[in-house]
Amino acid sequence: MAVYVVLWSVFALLGVRRLWLIWLYRRARHLPSPPGGEIELPHVTVQLPVFNERYVIRRLIRKVAELDWPHDRLEIQVLDDSTDETTASAAEEVARLRAEGLDIVHIRRPDRVGYKAGALAYGMERAKGSLLLIFDADFLPRPGILREVVPQFADENVGMVQVRWDHLNADYSLLARVQAIALDGHFVVEHEARSKHGLFFNFNGTAGVWRKQCIIDAGGWEHDTLTEDLDLSYRAQLAGWKFVYLRDVTCPSELPVDMRSFKSQQFRWMKGSA
Repeated sequence: MAVYVVLWSVFALLGVRRLWLIWLYRRARHLPSPPGGEIELPHVTVQLPVFNERYVIRRLIRKVAELDWPHDRLEIQVLDDSTDETTASAAEEVARLRAEGLDIVHIRRPDRVGYKAGALAYGMERAKGSLLLIFDADFLPRPGILREVVPQFADENVGMVQVRWDHLNADYSLLARVQAIALDGHFVVEHEARSKHGLFFNFNGTAGVWRKQCIIDAGGWEHDTLTEDLDLSYRAQLAGWKFVYLRDVTCPSELPVDMRSFKSQQFRWMKGSA
């Protein structure tokens, strides 16, 4: 009986929390996103942490190579921890783009310590940019994303800017539609409510830009947790850094369309090695 009461109490609290967020969202939904300011174009490093993504690695690299940003202020890091043919495909794409004059590097670590967090930390130590844009392998960034996001960093207190995930294949299957609804609830309601009211919210692991100094001030990427993005987000905000969520800036991604790929994706996210 005691367990039953405790469980119902937990569910009730979660329900109250959800209603509170919906109330905050309804109050804030008509407020505009924070305006960006004038800023000299900074050097940006795009980090692509990948592990065994042989089916999408070429597409990912090609899409990132299309970013609308001066090439003398853009660096791309393919942080490749793969153990399959992904590595060969990535190496070919990187070599081709380097020959075309793009500053892109294929980084292989001596081990996989820390998984995704370890790869991002390893890359950051070598990054040229003062801003770090991160994408997982199943994202297809629009060319203009940096033009839309970087002006937010005119405010020197801004440490991270998160954009909203969009879904290319939400209508493909029932599973994809359910995922889209759940993710939209998180981004459209929760992030919007929290950010507009100055409450803590987290970087979602991809499709966001970090100020490198913010990560350093917060103590860097920690890999002794399965939720390195949430961990760093809270440490950064507790250190006084400001986070911005841009509802109207989207980044397309692909949702898993069957249960097998869904489980695989969730496992990667949990382990932080996507």
